[in-house]
Amino acid sequence: MQLENYAQGQWVKGSGKQAELVDASTGELIATTSSGGLDFGDMLRYARTVGGPPLRRMTFPERGRMLKALALYLMERKESYYQLSYRTGATKADSWVDIEGGIGNLFANASLRRTLGNMPFYVDGDPIKTSKGGTFIGHHIMVPKEGAAIHINAFNFPIWGMLEKVAVNWMAGVPAIVKPATVTSYLTAAMVQDIVASGIVPEGAIQLICGSAEGLLDHVEQQDVVTFTGSAGTGRKLKAHPRLIEESVPFNMEADSLNAIVLGPDAVPGTEEYDLFIKEVGREITLKCGQRCTGARRILVPENVLEDVRIALGKRLGSTVIGDPRAEGVRMGALAGKTQREEVRRALKELMQGSQIVFGDPEQVALTGADAAKGAFMSPILLHNPDPWKNQVSHNVEAFGPVSTLMPYRDLDDAVALSKLGKGSLVATIATYNDAYAQQFVWGAASHHGRMLVLNRDMAKENTGHGSPLATLVHGGPGRAGGGEEMGGKRGVLHYLQRTAIQGSPTTITALTQQYQQGARYTETERHTFRMHFEELQVGDTVVTAKHTVTEADIHNFANVSGDNFYAHMDATSLEGTIFTGRVAHGYFVLSKAAGLFVDPKKGPVLLNYGLDECRFVKPVYPGMTIGVRFTVKEKIDQEKKSPEDVAKGIVKFLVDVYDETGETVAIAAILTMVKKLDQA
Repeated sequence: MQLENYAQGQWVKGSGKQAELVDASTGELIATTSSGGLDFGDMLRYARTVGGPPLRRMTFPERGRMLKALALYLMERKESYYQLSYRTGATKADSWVDIEGGIGNLFANASLRRTLGNMPFYVDGDPIKTSKGGTFIGHHIMVPKEGAAIHINAFNFPIWGMLEKVAVNWMAGVPAIVKPATVTSYLTAAMVQDIVASGIVPEGAIQLICGSAEGLLDHVEQQDVVTFTGSAGTGRKLKAHPRLIEESVPFNMEADSLNAIVLGPDAVPGTEEYDLFIKEVGREITLKCGQRCTGARRILVPENVLEDVRIALGKRLGSTVIGDPRAEGVRMGALAGKTQREEVRRALKELMQGSQIVFGDPEQVALTGADAAKGAFMSPILLHNPDPWKNQVSHNVEAFGPVSTLMPYRDLDDAVALSKLGKGSLVATIATYNDAYAQQFVWGAASHHGRMLVLNRDMAKENTGHGSPLATLVHGGPGRAGGGEEMGGKRGVLHYLQRTAIQGSPTTITALTQQYQQGARYTETERHTFRMHFEELQVGDTVVTAKHTVTEADIHNFANVSGDNFYAHMDATSLEGTIFTGRVAHGYFVLSKAAGLFVDPKKGPVLLNYGLDECRFVKPVYPGMTIGVRFTVKEKIDQEKKSPEDVAKGIVKFLVDVYDETGETVAIAAILTMVKKLDQA
C-alpha cells in the first residue's frame, strides 16, 4: 500500500523514491510513502486563500463548536487508531496518551470559546486612557494571521503531536499544513482521512505531507507561523532558514531536553513521596519506550539514599514485561524503528563515558510475544553517574529512549544547580512533602524550565505526571528546549493572532471592538434592557435610571443588614488621618442601591445574574450625595444549547456606571446576565 498525501483538496500519491514504513514490533511492511511531485508553494497558497478565509470569518464560539464536534467525531473512531498505534510499538497505555490525550486537546481548546469573546478577533486587555479628558483612548485587538500554520512534528506522538497544534491554530482562525515524521505518518494519515471525511472543518483548513518536506520553508511568507517538535539540532537548522529570517516568520520550537526529576531531602525510604518518586521514575523510563520529549533523563537524589534508590528502581524496572504491545501483559513495547534504536545505542555509548550501567543491557532483552531479531526492542537502561559535576556528558547528551541516569546531589542548592546544567528544559519534578523545599527548588530553578511539578501525597491520585503537559498550561521551555511555547490555553491561541494597537475616541473604539467603552456615546432605549431578548440588545443600549439621595439612615440600615460596622462607615470620630471627610457609605451599599435602581423586577427575558466583574469604588459617597446609574450593554457572547430541551440563551455583560450629582463616576462594575433568545419567548 502507498500512503497518500492530502494536498489542495485531493489525496495524492507521491512520486519517486518511496520510504518504507514498518511495524516496529514485527518488522512487517505497512506502507510506502513519498512526497515527490507535491508543489509546496501551491499548498501554502491553497491554505492561505482557500482554508484561511472561512476560518477567519468564524467567531470564537463558532470555532469552538467546530473543535468540539470534531473531538466527538474522532472519539467515536478511536478504536481504529489504537489498532494502528500498536504498529508504532506503543502499548495501550502509551497510545491512550497519544490518541485520547490528543483528542482531549480539541475539547480543551473548544472550551476557550467562553473566554475569547463573540467576535472573529480577540479584544486584549483593558482600554488605556491616553488623554486627560478621556476623549482619546487606546486598546489592543488580536486578529487571525492571514497565512498558514506549518507544523513539523516528531515521530513519537503521531496523533497528539498534530492535534495539540491544529486545535490551537484552528481556534485562532488559521489553516494548517501538517508534516508528521515519516516513520509513523501512517497513523497521522488515518486520522486526517477521518477529519477530511467529517466535513466539520472547512476545506483547506488542513493539508498533510507524509514524505519529505525538504523545500517547504522556501515558500513561507510573513503571515505564516512555523512550529517544530523534535531534536534541538534539527530545530536550530530550521530556525536559521534564510526565508524565515527574510520574512520574519515566527518559529516556535519545542525540542527534546534533558529533564530532571528530583527526590527531595525529606523523601526518605518509607515515606509516601519516596514511593511516588520510584513509581514516577519507573514510568518515565518505560512509558512510550522512553520516547518522550518530556522524559526524565536525569534522576537527582540525595547522596545518602542513592543506593536505596538504585535498588528500588532496579526492582521496578526488572518487573516490566517487554514485548509486542498486542500481547497480553506487555507493559513496554518497541522503539518506533530500528533506526531510532541505533540512535539510542549511539547516544548511550557517549553517556557511558561518564557513567556505568547499573540496570539493563542495550544489546539484549527478554521479550513476550515478539522476536528480538525482527522488532526494535530494547531493555530499559539505568545509568549511574557518581560525579555529575565532573562527568557532565549526562547534562549534554540525550538518549531518546528508555535510558535515564541516576546521580547524587549534596544539598538542595546543589540539586538546583545540577538541574540548570541541562541548559534549558521542558520540565522538572521534585518529590517532596516539605513546601519550603518545594519553594527553594522551584524559585531557584524556574528560570531554566518551562514547567515544574511538585509531586506529593496530596495530589498523587489526580496528578498527570512529570511527562504529561496539559492543553491549558504552556508547553515549552528555554534554551536547549527551544525557547518556545505550545498550547497554554488562551496563551497558545494568541501565537496565531496579530496584536494591533488601536487608537481613537471611546465611541470609535466601541465600534471597532464591539465592547462598550466608558465615555462613548450610548443609545437610551425606549424599553428597559431587561425586557429585551438577546438578539434585540445592541452594544451601547443604555438605561439611565432614576436617582437616589444617600442618607445616614441608609448607612445604618445597611450596617445592620450586612453586619459591616467598619469604622469609616459608623464612627465619625475615628476619621482623623484617613482620606475621608465624614462617615462614608459602604461601597457595597452603593452597588446594591445601584441594582435597586437598574433592575426591572418583572419576569422577562433575563434569566439570572450570575457574576460581577471589575468592580471598583472610585469616589467616596457621603450622606446628602445623589447617585444615579447608566446601565449599558457592554458585550454580548453567544451560547449554544446543550440539548434540544435547553433554553436558547446568550450572555450579556452590562456596564454599571454609578455617578453622583456632579456627573463623576463613584463606582463602576460589569455584571453578567443570562438572557433568553427570541425563539424561547
